Amino acid sequence: MAAGRAVHWLPGARWFVRALSIFGCIALWQLASSLHLNLGVVTFRNVPPPNEVVQSAIVLLKSPKLMAHVGSSLWRVFAGYGAAVVFGIAFGFAIGRSRAASDLLLPPLELLRPIPAVAWIPLSILIFPSSEMSMIFITFLGALFPIILNTVHGVANVDRRLIASARSLGGTPAAILREIVLPGAAPSIVTGLAIGMGTSWFCLVTAEMISGQFGIGYYTWEAYTLQNYADIIVGMLVIGLLGMGSSWLLTTLGRYLMPWQRPVVTR
Repeated sequence: MAAGRAVHWLPGARWFVRALSIFGCIALWQLASSLHLNLGVVTFRNVPPPNEVVQSAIVLLKSPKLMAHVGSSLWRVFAGYGAAVVFGIAFGFAIGRSRAASDLLLPPLELLRPIPAVAWIPLSILIFPSSEMSMIFITFLGALFPIILNTVHGVANVDRRLIASARSLGGTPAAILREIVLPGAAPSIVTGLAIGMGTSWFCLVTAEMISGQFGIGYYTWEAYTLQNYADIIVGMLVIGLLGMGSSWLLTTLGRYLMPWQRPVVTR
């Protein structure tokens, strides 16, 4: 009871703990870099301290390169991710609702799903006439399979009794899909969308490191080749912020579109 009252008295306690954990990690990073800590397996001899990373971040913020790199990465992510949302949800509903579609589509998808996105890069370069399209394709593949699988899971786990009741009351297939199947599958779909966004960023950065000329992944790899080690961490942090922000937007949109999933606040 005392712990519950403490949380009630201090509504910002959770944010304080989260901020404290971040500052604790930064302090450990500063200490390890300053001491050039060598643990045998892991060494911090060449890892720049946080103050150098902050200086490099300020330089990047003042540079026009930032918008060029971020704009290129955002365009590739949302182009590939948007296509994956359309195809992933459509395929997921078809597989989850139709046995014939499941027999037709699921075997090749399950065969292709374990192939890492990195393995697709050489083939995508051969297939598409431009490196831009190949990177969008890699991003598309990264998001496609999580969206499909979570959509199939959500559709397949809708209570069949609700569907049977709606049919007995004269519900049309379109109405059943709109009023029962879609709301029932929505939580799983949103989960797949959030996972797909994360994998999109992972695949995009990998593709940009190999075949990009602009983008955050290219910026990070270029910093490594030029031995600008602080810029490597800046690029990593930008990727993390962009990925976290896009995932937050998706989950926030999901909560807005699914008010029935919001927790009930009791006093």
